[in-house]
Amino acid sequence: MATKKNPDYLKPSADGAFVDVTLRRKYKLNGVDTNAVRMREPTVRDQLTTSEMQCSDALKEITTFANLCDLVPDDIQSLSMADYQRLQLAYGSFLD
Repeated sequence: MATKKNPDYLKPSADGAFVDVTLRRKYKLNGVDTNAVRMREPTVRDQLTTSEMQCSDALKEITTFANLCDLVPDDIQSLSMADYQRLQLAYGSFLD
């Protein structure tokens, strides 16, 4: 079976505990100008927390990504759709 190769902008840690995501451009995230975020591996607790939220699926996903990246939801909402898709791919890389 072939090993799935990650795009160059996704750099998983050796132990799979996190993925570093390079964004297409810089943003002010947590008050710092950066073009990269680190997403930690999601847990069952993360899923339970967002499943109990009374809001749209999109807001649940934004909240999950913010939590996993140690950001606030407003930071995630400020990303371009192209960079948001990179976070979606990073999240999906944990679920294979």
